[in-house]
Parts: sequence; structure tokens; C-alpha cells
Amino acid sequence: MEKTIYSRVGETLFHTRLENGLPIYVNVKPGFRKAFAFFATNYGGMDMRFQLDGTWQETPAGVAHFLEHKMFDTKEGNALQDLAANGASPNAFTSSAITGYYFECTEKFEENLKTLLSFVSVPWFTPESVEKEQGIIGQEIQMIEDDPEWQVFIHLLSGLYEHHPIRFSVAGSRESISHITADTLYACHKAFYNPANMVLCVAGDVDPEQVERLAREILPKDGLSDIPRDYGGPEPTHAAHSVQELRMEVSTPIFQLGFKADPLPQGPEHLRGELIGTLVSEVLAGSSSPLYARLYREGLINKNFGSSFEAYPGCAFLAAGGESRSPEAVRDALLEEARRLSEEGVDEALFLRLKKALYGAMVRSLNSFEHVCIEQAQSHFAGVDYLDFPAVFDSIGKADVEEALRTWCVPARSTLAVVRPKEEAQA
Repeated sequence: MEKTIYSRVGETLFHTRLENGLPIYVNVKPGFRKAFAFFATNYGGMDMRFQLDGTWQETPAGVAHFLEHKMFDTKEGNALQDLAANGASPNAFTSSAITGYYFECTEKFEENLKTLLSFVSVPWFTPESVEKEQGIIGQEIQMIEDDPEWQVFIHLLSGLYEHHPIRFSVAGSRESISHITADTLYACHKAFYNPANMVLCVAGDVDPEQVERLAREILPKDGLSDIPRDYGGPEPTHAAHSVQELRMEVSTPIFQLGFKADPLPQGPEHLRGELIGTLVSEVLAGSSSPLYARLYREGLINKNFGSSFEAYPGCAFLAAGGESRSPEAVRDALLEEARRLSEEGVDEALFLRLKKALYGAMVRSLNSFEHVCIEQAQSHFAGVDYLDFPAVFDSIGKADVEEALRTWCVPARSTLAVVRPKEEAQA
């Protein structure tokens, strides 16, 4: 395996790519008893239309999440139970872009890694088990449909995007998952759960060569990396809808204001774009920004207010929100602050302070094995060397943030999504 030492952050990474196309990253952490393994596929909730064996496949919303649930079933039983019985803490998640399976343990790491690699690479579904899972996931969907914070976020995305499937819930709907069959799951597993479309990331005091040997021994010998995907028609730069509104059982309006950013390219510039977007979010509405302090002082936001930058294949956006008695007033203040910063420039001292704080947070996050592995996987799929972030930080200046503010944070690119309290019944 190739060894790389990142002296600025004190990390040592081993990397190789197997003959079947699987990339493996092992972040060696000497002296730690704990080890963490993350096995991920470049397949998420928005990958609903793709090409397999030369034919375009259309799948219902929610298949990636459904498949994640079903992958733990094996002919012999349940992989979750097997891992737990062997002293591991396993779990999995599905986002819009990736699906990942992982475990943490302090002993029997190699045995647990064998289990992880085996059940993720060998599907086993029956019509009966799929039908049963539809009921279980249907209940889960009912819960999130009743969650106002989730609903306001989904309405934000459907307001920002006209075509891109990021606007659909990762879990799908009760109607969409009713069309999922065992054949659907097998087809999606064949397309996306192949080694060349996946990545294995490990952190801990483990032997990199042994990780490579187990992966080569257990996983399929072939892989398919080129999986054409369709994310809809050309997406306009402006938001699809300026306002999205619904009513639910809430006591105070809940809102999200989003700005439609330019999609980030694959490769080294992707990480730079993510860091610029995060700095824009902090400069405009972060907890250390002047606007945050004023809105909090005026009672327009509370401690639940937050902001972030998100990037996925083909789309990126800034979002800021929480609870407010007047979401429109917060929106107007954010738009005005973005205009002011674009014209007058960002305060140099504030920029340097926020840049230093973000850098420090990223360095501290390297203490989390889980964070390191998940970031490594996501960065791999984006064509990025994540641990190179110190050098990327060096290349970012105040003008980069100001240009992004000027381009992205304008009324035409904005959507305000609001969940308002239900009106009292008329007498």
C-alpha cells in the first residue's frame, strides 16, 4: 500500500486500489484500542435514473434507503446481530448521494471487517421480506412526514430546484416504496454495490496490509465504475419558487431560507468550493456574525437558528433557518446583509477570525475516527484528497467569499420555506 504522511495535521494514511477497482484508505492511529470501518457506495437517494447493461433504469424514490435496510438480512440471519454479538457497534445511513455501512469495536476487528464486507457485497431478498419492510419503512416515513423540521427542509429543496432529484425525500413516500420489489433491489445492488463504485475507509491501530488482504479475499473480483446517471434536465440558476409554505402542529413558525449556489466541480476544486461555501455561511449568518447578533437581540431568531452549506453532485446550496415569529423579516435582513457585504466587502478581521475557527474545527474533527472515515469516503467520491485541506485553506482569500456572496445570495436564487401553525378552527 502507498503511504502518505500529512505533516501539517499529523496524519498517516495508507492507500491502494484493488484489481476490482475498490479504493482502500487506512488511517493508522497507533496506540488506540478502538477501530472504525466504513464501507460506502457512491449511491444515494437522488440516484433514481441510471444506466445498467446499456439500458436506462427508472426506479421509485426511496430505493437506496430501502436497500440499506434490507442489506443487513442474510440467509443465515441478520448481520447487525452478528456484529453486535462479536462486540461491535454497527449502523448504516443513506444520504442523497451515498450509502454507508460501518462499525466500531475494541476487539475482533478483523472478524467484524469480514462480516461487514460479506453482507454488504452479497444481497439476499425475498418477496415476503420486501413486503414486510414496506410496512416498517412506511411507518418511518409517516414519522418524518409529521416532523415539521424535516418538512420545511424538503419544501426548501423543492423550492430551490426544478429538476434535480435532490428535491425528493431520501426515504421516498409511502406510495413510491409500494412499487419496490426484490427485482428492483437486486438491479440496484448490481449497479451500485460493486467494488469500483465503492470505497473502504478504516481508522485505528490496524494493519493496512491485513485490511487489503481481507478485502481482496472476500469481495467480488470484478467491478463497474462507469454508471451513467440522469439528474434531470438543465437546472436554471434561479430558484424554482420564491416561497414554499405549509401548516402543521407547531406553536411558532419554523423556516429555512436557501440560496441556490453553483454546482461544485469534481476534483481538487470541489474541496475549495466547499470551504468557500462554508465561510460564506459563517460570514453571512453564523453565530459569530454581526447579523446573527442583531437578529438575536431583536428577538427574530433564537438559539435554534443555524446555517450551513451543502454540496452534492450537480447541486449546491446555502441554508439558514430555525424558529421565528417573522420569517419574512429574517429573510429580508439576510438579503440586505448579503447585498451590503457584496458592495462594502467583508470585514478583514472577521474573515480571518472565521477562517481560523473553521480550520481549527476541521483539525479537531480528525480526533473522531467516524468523522475521518466518512469524510474520506465522501471526498474520494468527489475526487478530493481530504487531508490536503490545510493547503486548500491557504488558497482562499476574502475576495473568494465576497464573489460567492455576490453571485449566490441574491433574491432570484432564494427560497423561503415556512411551516406555520395551523389556524384555529372557525366557530
